[in-house]
Amino acid sequence: MKTHDRVAIVTGAGTGIGKAVALALLADGYRVVLAGRRQALLDAVAAESGGGPERVLGLATDVSDPASVAALFERTEQAFGRLDLLFNNAGLGAPAVAIEDVSFEQWKSVVDVNLTGAFLCTQQAFKLMKRQTPRGGRIVNNGSISAHAPRPNSAPYTATKHAITGLTKSTSLDGRQHDIACGQIDIGNALTDMARRMTTGVAQANGEIAIEAVMDVQHVANAVVHMAGLPLEANVQFMTVMATKMPFVGRG
Repeated sequence: MKTHDRVAIVTGAGTGIGKAVALALLADGYRVVLAGRRQALLDAVAAESGGGPERVLGLATDVSDPASVAALFERTEQAFGRLDLLFNNAGLGAPAVAIEDVSFEQWKSVVDVNLTGAFLCTQQAFKLMKRQTPRGGRIVNNGSISAHAPRPNSAPYTATKHAITGLTKSTSLDGRQHDIACGQIDIGNALTDMARRMTTGVAQANGEIAIEAVMDVQHVANAVVHMAGLPLEANVQFMTVMATKMPFVGRG
């Protein structure tokens, strides 16, 4: 395991893409703060990493709650002194139902986590990155293939992922004068528990149910480590990492 002085926060770090990215960053030498709703899952990731408390810290966090997000960044600064990377990964989907059957509560829960959560974390990252020495850092937002094209019956999720693209662009622009870079990774069919349904068949735009190709989530983790490792004078603004044969490019 490498070691260096860079510090990262990964939201949604207890499972899936967040877990894979957190473990990859730790292996690359980062000190990592794991943020997520369930402390037990964060503790399990920390134990799996083999890093001690001087390398990895799990903090139960509700990214939709401003006070909880503020506490996450305060604890990060107290523990590690600075922040070099924020991976805005925490995400939530709604049931795949017709748009008229999506409840207000379902809509709001997706927006609160996927969009408001990323915004609140970005705000706190800016505050810390602007005042630390050396100043600056990098924010990577987890977008989605849905940031380009929707799946059937996915209005809440798709809307938030399109909004993340706008947040990425605004953050990238506003961060320039403070040495804060921001990019976005759009992921298609990384094999996590959430995406396992792709291997048994999911609804297509033409109404068919079809099995889709998937890829190892480690490819996503490696891509984020690459984005994070660039000097702040360079930035991957947008990257798409997808299963090569999934139905996205072209007409299915």
